Amino acid sequence: MRKIILISLVALCACNSSKKSTQPIDVAVKQMDVPECIKTLIVTYKKEQKQNPPRSIYSYTYNGKTVYYVPAICCDQYSNLLDGDCNLMAHPDGGITGKGDGKLPDFKTARTNEKLIWTDDRE
Repeated sequence: MRKIILISLVALCACNSSKKSTQPIDVAVKQMDVPECIKTLIVTYKKEQKQNPPRSIYSYTYNGKTVYYVPAICCDQYSNLLDGDCNLMAHPDGGITGKGDGKLPDFKTARTNEKLIWTDDRE
């Protein structure tokens, strides 16, 4: 269910974007070794107006599996933690308290192998 909601939100954002890109999907994005839904998320973010701070996506190893962390773009919003199938696992930080939804309180201390997958480097 969460995967469907996430994919629906990504599609909704892409459809409602006021700045439609007429360029094909970036070759570098196509060649990334990440799940297709992460690629779709990157393409969606590239169609949106650039955020400050810029959007980014990281991968980590958490409990022996690769997960994807998408930091919040502002203030009291939640960050998202996705599993390898792009299911929403939790909101490890953000929100009014800054501590997320409390579902994975050990994420910050247990995660390893941080890799910046993508950051919006548009000017």
